[in-house]
Amino acid sequence: MVAVVGPSGAGKDTLLAHAGRFFEDREDVIFVRRIITRNPAAGGEIHDGVSEHEFEMLKQAGRFAVCWDAHGLRYGIPVETRDAVDKGRLVVANGSRSALSLFKAAFPALVVINVTARPEVLASRLEARGRETRQDIERRLERSGLGVAGDYKVVTIDNSGPIEQSGAAMIEALSSCLLLKG
Repeated sequence: MVAVVGPSGAGKDTLLAHAGRFFEDREDVIFVRRIITRNPAAGGEIHDGVSEHEFEMLKQAGRFAVCWDAHGLRYGIPVETRDAVDKGRLVVANGSRSALSLFKAAFPALVVINVTARPEVLASRLEARGRETRQDIERRLERSGLGVAGDYKVVTIDNSGPIEQSGAAMIEALSSCLLLKG
C-alpha cells in the first residue's frame, strides 16, 4: 500500500493522475477512488461523494479499510483495497498525514509518498482555488509542516517545478515499490 500525502496545494491529485496514466495498462497497480463527504462536482480529485449519513452507514457496515475526518470532511478507503494488497497488487491511495497510523495498522507494508512544494508555490496554488483568503492561506501554511512524523518508509517528492520532473519522480517511486514486492 502506498499512501500519497502532503499539504493542500502540493499537487497530490495532479501527480496521482500523471502516474495513473503511466500505469493504466498494469493490472498489478491500482489507484484507489476515495469515498468523501463532498459533492463529486466540487472539483479536485475524482471520488465517490456521499452524505454524512451514507458515510456513517458504510463505516458501521465495515466498508472501509481506513477512514478519517479532516478539514470538515470524512474520507474512506474502500475495504476491497485489502484484497488487492493481499493478492500482491500495488495499491496507491491519496491519504492524509493525520491518518498514517490508521493506514499502517491496516497495511503494515505501507510506503508513504510525501508530496511537498515550496511555501510560495503552495500559497499561489491555494489562492488560485479561490476557497480561502490570502491571510487564511498564510496562517494555514505557518501552522502546517511539510514533513511526515513517525516510523514510516517515506519518499519525498518536491512538486514545485514542472510536472514532467515531479511526475517522473512519482513514477520512479511507484516503480521501486513494484520491484520491492516482486
